Order: sequence, then C-alpha cells, then structure tokens
Amino acid sequence: MTPSSTTTEHWNGRLWGALTVLCVVIFLDALDVSMVGVALPSIQADLGMTTSSLQWVVSGYVLGYGGLLLLGGRTADLLGRRRVFLVALALFTVASLLGGLVNDGTLLIAARFLKGISAAFTAPAALSIITTTFAEGPARNRALSIFTASGASGFSLGLVLSGLLTELGWRWTFLMPAPIAVLALIAGFKLLPRHTEERAEGGHDLLGAITITGSMLLLVYGVVEAPEVGWASARTIATLGAAVVLLAAFVLTESRVRHPLVRLGILRSAPLVRANLGLVILFGSYVGFQFVAMQYFQNLLHWSALETALAFLPAGLLVAVSSTKMGDLADRFGTGRLIAIGAAALAGGYAIFLNVDHSPSLATMIIPGMVLLGIAFGLSFPSLNIQATNGVADDEQGLASGLLNTSGQVGGAIVLGVVTAVMTSSTAADPVAGIRSAIVVSAVLALVGLAIALTGLRRPAPRTAGTDADAPVLETV
Repeated sequence: MTPSSTTTEHWNGRLWGALTVLCVVIFLDALDVSMVGVALPSIQADLGMTTSSLQWVVSGYVLGYGGLLLLGGRTADLLGRRRVFLVALALFTVASLLGGLVNDGTLLIAARFLKGISAAFTAPAALSIITTTFAEGPARNRALSIFTASGASGFSLGLVLSGLLTELGWRWTFLMPAPIAVLALIAGFKLLPRHTEERAEGGHDLLGAITITGSMLLLVYGVVEAPEVGWASARTIATLGAAVVLLAAFVLTESRVRHPLVRLGILRSAPLVRANLGLVILFGSYVGFQFVAMQYFQNLLHWSALETALAFLPAGLLVAVSSTKMGDLADRFGTGRLIAIGAAALAGGYAIFLNVDHSPSLATMIIPGMVLLGIAFGLSFPSLNIQATNGVADDEQGLASGLLNTSGQVGGAIVLGVVTAVMTSSTAADPVAGIRSAIVVSAVLALVGLAIALTGLRRPAPRTAGTDADAPVLETV
C-alpha cells in the first residue's frame, strides 16, 4: 500500500481498515480530553481528593500531552511512524486500565499523565501515517476530513458519554477505552502500512528535545497552576520565565544544529502558521467555554451530569454527521473559506451564550448556540489539519502534525487558565456576571480567529491535480 495507490477514486478494504484504526485511536485520544470532566465530583468524593489535587486529574493529561507533542511528532519521523504509533497505543491501553483500577488520587494523576504522554505520540504519528499514505489532493483531503472529524467527535461526544458512564460509576470513564484500544492495537499490527515504518534521514537533536519539552512542560504547568497560586506570584513568574528561557535556548539550538528537531524554516509557510494560530483559538476558546458551561449548568442551574452532557449533544452530532463531507468541501472550495466560515460560526455561538441567566431557553440559546459551535468545529477542525500538512515533505509530516497538536493543547491550557481567573474574580459578587465575563474571553478570541482566517482569503491560484484550492505550498510569510 503506497501513496500512489490512493489516487484512485475507490479505496480497498485494507486501506479503509488502516484509516479506521487511526480514526478510532484519535477518537479515544480526544475522548479522554473531555470525558473526565463530568466524573470529577464523583472522583473527588470517592478518593477524598482536595479541589487543588482534583484539577490535576485533568491537568496531568494536558501536561503530558501538550508537553511532549513536538517530541512525539519528530520521533515518529525518525523512528518510524507505525512503530511509534503501536508502542504508544500499548501504553495508552495500560494507562487506561490503571486509571480505572487505582484507589489513590496520586496514582490516578500519574495514570493520567502517562495517558497524556501516549497521546502525544499516537496523535502526530497517526496524522503523519495518513499524510504519507494518501496522496496530496482529494484523496488526502477525504482521509484527513474523516480522521479529524473523528477527533472532533470524540472531543464533542466525550461529555455525553461521560454523563452516561458516570451514572454507572466514574471508573467506567477510564476503563471503557481499554478494550477498544486493545482491538485497535491488534488491527493496527495487521492493517497499518509497512512503508510508514521507514525512518526519515537525520540525527537525534537531544538538546533541542530537552529544551522544547522542558519549555512546554513548564508553560503548561505554570498556566494550569496560576489561577490557584496567583498570576503575579513568584512561583508563577519563575515557572513561566523558565519556560521562556528554555524556549529561547531551543530556538538558538535549532538554528545551529545539523539535524534540528524543528526545522525553523517550516514556519515560513503562511498557511501552516495560520492553521496553528487557528487551532490555538478554536481549541483554546472551546476548552475555556466548556469549563464555564459545566459550571453554569451544574453549579448554577443544578442540572444533573446527564442533563449537562446532553446539552452538548447537538454540537457532537453535527461534527459526527459531517465527517465524510469535509474532504469534498475542502477540495471544492478550499480550506481558507471553510476556516473563515467556521470562525464566524464559532463567534456567533459564543455570542448567543452571552445571554446566560437563571432560566435559559433551550430554543433560543442552548440549542442554537450548540448548533453553531458544532458547525464551527465541523468546518474548521478538518480544514486546519489539511491546511497545516499540505505542501509539507513526507519526512516532516510528523513535525507538522506535532506543531499543530501542540498549538491546540497549549492553547487550551492557556485559555483555560485565563478563563478560570476571569470567572473566579467575578463569580463571588454575581455568578451570572462571572459566567458571562468568562464567555466574553472565548468570544473575543473567536473574533481574532476570524480576522486571522480572513487574511488567508485571496483569489485562488489555478487548481491542478493533487493540490488544495488555496495552494498553500506557494505562499510564505
């Protein structure tokens, strides 16, 4: 199974099987990001965890995921994408079982951290397997749209599944992915293309790996802890300052070593930069909004876990239903237009939720708002992935996907920290005002995302076979 075999209109069963394995795993990765949220109160009561330690059940995963994504992407290029994917998937399976069986909060956090590390390697490896297996153009666009929609569906439907599973017991939210991951692991050994095991040329940039991983870990850790210890505290300033120093050391290292972990020249691609900024805003604003909505529905309106989960169902269903259409739309209209429309829908969805009060209307606020957010994710998420990887050489596909996933995770951590601080500062006096102020943060970010997306709209170059309508490979910053 080679990339050239995917240029035909019809894919064979083995190709569909390999794509299904990758989609299942990215669905599980995304599911894990959101599914634990509804279960947190039950976890706290059962394990006797404090509020400060409880947040690390979520943040531990984000720390491992966001901190190691760049390393994961480049490792897939250098050691073989199929090999890295399968090893990381095995770790994901073990961590899922540990998370559901432990009886200690610290061990649960450790299991979540391990799960985040595994996702940091499976996500970029899976994306780069697709981009090196399916030829650039309609075939790749179709495959990427199905793949990214699977991830978006997992993230959107995670809350719904969590609400259902939490009714049975919070441990099921951790145990449920394990048997599915085992089946995916077995299928992966049989179906994933062997050519993706080939290693890219180049050495190991050990210093670059240490500095960027340390920088991302400190950045995520500092932002996650800041709302509790204070943004102006010595601890926060020292942590974020160290992250900046390590990032500067990383840039200096990459400009001098022979085989850099991240070739800085890849950032000269304007579409790739726009895609990364777009995912920072899309994922970051939605993670912040989701956290605020959870507080609004459960703490202010006193909805049950299941009722809260069902409120997010319209968005999740829209993303799932649109999964097979985004590739055709991207091929016909270009990713730039879809991203701009998605950004407008995102801003519109947040704007509707600015009308929060003590008796929200399903017909005029919750359902229309969630529908717009579902449209935004359905259009933007696959398009951003296509835009970020088109025109990138095969031996840097893991790098491009690692950059993109890092943008989403770090964006989510930063925006969540800001949203938490904004909501906390206003909620004591007026809970509704605090909720509304926090949603304003997401709405403003969505408008910034729309402005960035509009800069990418221009008269498209003449289309040729195997190119996206936006011709991103020709455009530089």
